[in-house]
Amino acid sequence: MQNTKKNKLLQDINSPTDIKHLSIQELQQLADELRQYIIDVVSETGGHLAPSLGTVELTIALLYVYDLPADKIIWDVGHQAYPFKVLTGRREELKTIRQYGGISGFPKRSESEFDVVGVGHASTSISAALGVSVAESLLELNNRVVTIIGDGALTGGLAWEGMNNAGTLKKPMLVILNDNEMSISKNVGSIPKYLNRIVTTPFYNKIKDDLWAKTENRRLLRSFLRRFKETLKILFERRVMFDELGLRYIGPINGHSIPDLIHAFKRVKDRKEPILLHVITKKGKGLKAAEDNPSKYHGISGNGHGKKAESSKVSYTHVFGKSLIELASEHKDIVAITAAMTDGTGLTEFSKQFPKRFFDVGIAEAHAVTFASGLSIGGLRPVVAIYSTFMQRAVDSVIHDIALQNLPVIFCLDRAGLVGADGATHHGVFDLAFLTMLPNSIVCAPKDGKELRNLMQFAYTVKDKAIFIRYPRANTEQFDLNTAIDIPKLGSWEKLETGNNIAILAFGSMVDPAKEVCVELKKKDVSPTLINTRFLKPYDKNMLDMIAKDHEILITIEESCPRGGLRDTVLEHFQNHALSPKIHSFSLPDDFVTHGKREELMEDIHLTVDDITKRILAIKD
Repeated sequence: MQNTKKNKLLQDINSPTDIKHLSIQELQQLADELRQYIIDVVSETGGHLAPSLGTVELTIALLYVYDLPADKIIWDVGHQAYPFKVLTGRREELKTIRQYGGISGFPKRSESEFDVVGVGHASTSISAALGVSVAESLLELNNRVVTIIGDGALTGGLAWEGMNNAGTLKKPMLVILNDNEMSISKNVGSIPKYLNRIVTTPFYNKIKDDLWAKTENRRLLRSFLRRFKETLKILFERRVMFDELGLRYIGPINGHSIPDLIHAFKRVKDRKEPILLHVITKKGKGLKAAEDNPSKYHGISGNGHGKKAESSKVSYTHVFGKSLIELASEHKDIVAITAAMTDGTGLTEFSKQFPKRFFDVGIAEAHAVTFASGLSIGGLRPVVAIYSTFMQRAVDSVIHDIALQNLPVIFCLDRAGLVGADGATHHGVFDLAFLTMLPNSIVCAPKDGKELRNLMQFAYTVKDKAIFIRYPRANTEQFDLNTAIDIPKLGSWEKLETGNNIAILAFGSMVDPAKEVCVELKKKDVSPTLINTRFLKPYDKNMLDMIAKDHEILITIEESCPRGGLRDTVLEHFQNHALSPKIHSFSLPDDFVTHGKREELMEDIHLTVDDITKRILAIKD
């Protein structure tokens, strides 16, 4: 990484203006150096490797043609923006990417003047870019606006809402469709299929078959015919969708040809209309392993960072996947839904065992929820597996299409709490705040993998309301699926330790740390009661009243924002109650938590075992 000969050109690029004096040959050399630099760095630090390798030439051509920071470049999601970070003055900082105190793995406004829009979730870029373009027009600045969106993100409805509005307003902006046939998992749905549909039309196939048969043993002609396929796509298909929306379609062009990209950008740079430029790239370009398996190399952990999971433990995601297969084997009405995160939510094995009962709806969380409502109305028992942070995008659908209709849909929210290096856009910290407000719903969290299995079995018994089960991005003790299932009673809490004066009420992922806190407190001759508050809605009112009678101090511990969770539930319970114990809460701060290893973040926000122990001892004194 430090070899100046290896990075002869790259070492002198400190801003986009440094690129503009380079020749086409030098730009290609820069692309080679940049690609290798990203491979070297991310192999050590971890991060989103394959997406960024696919946008090296695209990024260089953009910075060569456009004038930053006056012109605005906006990325969708941001997985693919590492080359952009390097070439906009953050070359050395890339070595700190996604680490505590380092730069973010996504575009972030506070990090650089070149990061116009902060992102982390998919499908937002066109709407944001349109807003920037309108602002440029109204303020008579007239700087150019470019956005880059992947074909996977086009499965999200927000992207189409943005394009629809862009076609109506007719403001100048360039939408680059980065088509690599991938999001994280293989793309699904009609939108990605449309981009290649021409090759299956009768007209195309008649021409192809006739000419192919007549060109046997003629290599040059057959090479021409392969290119003819793309020409047909332009001639017969391009106006069907994008042009009808009001965006001038151009392409497809080779996203790894710097001369072609520069030529295209110069052609559209000063057009006074919304344009969609279709660019074909290869995810993982330049690293054969990533090209062959882009899903595996979408995000990597790196050689120098992160601990390997203990052999005696498995992830909650793994437990969920196994438990759902067990449930589906017993009940034929169980179906599973995910939003472009088959592997991430632990549903890969389920999709293979029950392909007709598995649905990946693409990057469309709101649709996933409303789709589940229809499945439920139709007599099936849908299980919707979505990351907590992405569930935020479907709140209205949960209220309108599930809760209001009292439908028994099972929601399993992975990555609840702090997720680590992905940072603020991905921390699952707000779900309790918006879920506990829903009437006639159940909100719960397991203390470990065994309880997750038990709660899923319990969820199937619920016939008249939605249930939300949240669990962290963490490991839990392994267990044998042959062991007996212990289905908990609705709303019941569990007493794990019996003590006096102080009672610790812990929720979900914080039960294990609370156990350690109890051990430390006992060393100081403090004997607390410990409660696993596995149900937050409804909660165990009887146990809470009994605890209040016998304990002067109540401590709540939860890995969520301070509103709408365990703290507020307990406070509300005693608001108009005869008993008035002293209540102290430990939760995440009322702020956006940065990126870093989970243990670093917990230390930063003073939610470690040591911090909690010291604070409880101070309260007692």
